[in-house]
Amino acid sequence: MNQATALVVDDEPDILELLELTLARMNVQARCAATLEEAKTWLGREPFQLCLTDMRLPDGDGIDLVAYIQERFPNLPVAVITAHGNMEAAVRALKCGAFDFVSKPVDLQILRKLVGSAIQLTDAESPRDRRSRDVLLGDSAPMRDIRGKIVRLARTQAPVFIHGESGTGKELVARLIHAKSPRAGKPFVAVNCGAIPAELMESEFFGHKKGSFSGAVADHPGLFQAADGGTLFLDEVADLPLHLQVKLLRAIQEKRVRPVGGHEEIPVDVRILSATHKDLKALVDEGRFRQDLYYRINVIELTVPPLRQRREDIPLMADRILNRIARDNGLPPLKLTERAFKTLCRYDFPGNVRELENILERAAALCEGEVLDADDLHLPSASAPVSTIPSEAGTPLPEGPFSLEDYLGEIERRAILDALAQTRWNRSKAARRLGMTLRQLKYRLQKWGLDGGED
Repeated sequence: MNQATALVVDDEPDILELLELTLARMNVQARCAATLEEAKTWLGREPFQLCLTDMRLPDGDGIDLVAYIQERFPNLPVAVITAHGNMEAAVRALKCGAFDFVSKPVDLQILRKLVGSAIQLTDAESPRDRRSRDVLLGDSAPMRDIRGKIVRLARTQAPVFIHGESGTGKELVARLIHAKSPRAGKPFVAVNCGAIPAELMESEFFGHKKGSFSGAVADHPGLFQAADGGTLFLDEVADLPLHLQVKLLRAIQEKRVRPVGGHEEIPVDVRILSATHKDLKALVDEGRFRQDLYYRINVIELTVPPLRQRREDIPLMADRILNRIARDNGLPPLKLTERAFKTLCRYDFPGNVRELENILERAAALCEGEVLDADDLHLPSASAPVSTIPSEAGTPLPEGPFSLEDYLGEIERRAILDALAQTRWNRSKAARRLGMTLRQLKYRLQKWGLDGGED
């Protein structure tokens, strides 16, 4: 294996010597620089696989070097060395494009993991990267933009906050970021923060020791330990209670966790990706989400657009979904008529991609032939003209004669779909939101042939 070379920039001789010795034990040759200008000279002289730079240099700032490298050597990962507790500087560096950061005094175990991950970034593009279009479907401008961002975000360790409505594919985006990163060979651990009982959250995230509480019959590793070396995806992060937000913030900043009932902290190397369909900034303003944690997980924000904002992707997605349904169920190839395609493209999809999949799975199950028409989709008419003059009740009415029963039924159907989308298709939560019993909701879903998801 060829020896890698790292550029180390620091004006403290003791730190330079420590880093040089540590790198040498990892078969990494170090070139040392004490100033920003000296570092630029080295960068112009030979190629490097990694740059480590202190934040404070005699003739500039470490972030200046990050920006310089981003502009001239975009494929070179650069990590910054920050003063202990100076998270603001670390976050600024990550926003400017730094690969990662390490705090003083330098924890050599954390440093070794950082160096190993950074050097892997210089490997050739993997076949997984070239297959991404087969996973994240769509040729619309928003989807091309997201695919490009995923590739760039995979090259950094910065926390990414993925925002989007329910059903848009936020977890898929997180998985792709992980799959294209140097952490791809390590675990990807996804957790729905709203699905863990509050009393078990600390144990689930950080683990517990045997005997630490009633029922703790053995040591239990938490989610951070399970994701060590890989990626921890916090879905619906807005649902975390405030008391856990404090401990989560410390774990992210210190890169260490203390199991419940434990006396020692355990170092963990985890990249944090998070997501929610809620307005996290509004929750911060309302005091329901900690501002410091918000800025820590929201170093880079990536918004996944709803399906209605990229309607041109619907025909391609529908074809791929139908092909998968036919293959998984041993059916002959299924096709949509032109009329069915137009009906799908006019529909707003409050449940986004997840709802599109449910609609097509239902249609494929109920249709007797191999060609699906618009009527097989059981969607409301997307082309019916709506009067611009509101009724006295404030709800616009269709023009001309219409069936009141069908009209009211469609209003009810849309309200139920919205509630399902907002609760991630959890029927029990949707029923509570709509003020009806679960039995009543199931009856309506059965009547319309809708798959309401998990209880």
